[in-house]
Amino acid sequence: MIYGANGYTGRLVAEVAAQRGHRPLLAGRDARKLAPLAGELGLEHRTFALSDVAVVADAMADIDVVAHCAGPFSATARTVLDACLSSGTHYVDITGEIDVLEAVLARNSAAQDAGVVLLPGSGFDVVPTDCLAAMVVERLPDATALDIAFRAGGGLSPGTARTAIEGLGSGGRVRRDGLITSVPSGWRRRTADFATGPVTVTSIPWGDVSTAFHSTGVTDVVTFTQLPGGAAAAVMQRLAGPASRIPGLRRVLAAAAGRRVSGPDEERRGRSRSQVWVQARTDDGRVATGSLTAPNGYALTADSVVRVVERVRAGSVPAGAHTPSQAHGAGFVLELDGVTLHEFASG
Repeated sequence: MIYGANGYTGRLVAEVAAQRGHRPLLAGRDARKLAPLAGELGLEHRTFALSDVAVVADAMADIDVVAHCAGPFSATARTVLDACLSSGTHYVDITGEIDVLEAVLARNSAAQDAGVVLLPGSGFDVVPTDCLAAMVVERLPDATALDIAFRAGGGLSPGTARTAIEGLGSGGRVRRDGLITSVPSGWRRRTADFATGPVTVTSIPWGDVSTAFHSTGVTDVVTFTQLPGGAAAAVMQRLAGPASRIPGLRRVLAAAAGRRVSGPDEERRGRSRSQVWVQARTDDGRVATGSLTAPNGYALTADSVVRVVERVRAGSVPAGAHTPSQAHGAGFVLELDGVTLHEFASG
C-alpha cells in the first residue's frame, strides 16, 4: 500500500512501482483525488483517514507493507506506526523530521516483538546522507564528529514546503555528546567540497541529526545545506525564527505554501541533480571525507522507496526499527539509479 498516493511524492512512488511491474494498493483520505490516479495506473484504491488507530489497522489488515508518504509526519506517523504494529504490517516512510525519526527508531523492541520492520527515512531524507556518512565512518572508525551537507536542486513539493514551515519555530538542532540539542537557526556556516566544487553551506535541522548517530555511533552531528541567497538567506532564516514560533502564523504560512507550491515537473526533475558531502573528524584532528552526486531528490525518493519495499517483501530486512544503512548496508545508495560515488579523502 502507498498511503498518500495522491500527494506529490506518493504519486511518483506509485508511478515508479507500476513501471516496475508492481500493483500497489493506493490509499489516502480523499477518494476524489485517488480515483483518477488509480484509473490512470490501473490500480485499486482504498480511502480512509488517519484519525483512529483501530480503523487504520483494519484498513491495513491484508497489507504486507505500507509506504507512508503523507506528511507532515509529525501529524500522521504515530497513527500509522501504531496501526502497523497492531496489524503486523511492515512500515516504510519518507520523513526527514528529526523527532519522527527518533520516535520510530525508539520502537525497535516493539517491532521485534510484533515481527514488523520499521524503516523511516527511506527517501532522499535520509538515504544518501545516511549511507555516505556510514561509508565515511567506515574509513575513520574512531570519528567523534560528523558534518553532513547536501544540495538539492529542482524546487520543493507542497508537502516539503509545509513541513519546512512547520519546523521553522523549533530553530536549529544538532547532536552533541550523543544528545539532540537546540541551537539558533543558521548556527554554523562552513565550506562543503561537493563534487562540482566548494560551496558555502548553513546548518539546518536535517534528519541525520537523528539517524547518523544510530547508524555510525558518532556522537556529534551537524547537518548543512546551501541556502538560496547565501549569507542573506542565513540572516533571514534567523530573523524568521521568532515570528514563526507563533503557531497561528505558522499554520497560515504552511497552508499558503501548500496552495502555492506545485513541485518540480518531470522536465525540471530530469535536469536537476542533488549532491552530498560528508566529513568525519577525530579528537586528535584526523579527517575523512566523501561525496556523491545523485538524481533530483524526489526522483531518488521514488526509486529508493520501491527498492526498499522490494527488499522488505523479499524478507531481507530483519524485524525491528532501522536506519537505511543499518537495514540495507552503507552501499545501498549506490544501487539507486544515477548515483555516483566520488573519491574519498583522509588526512
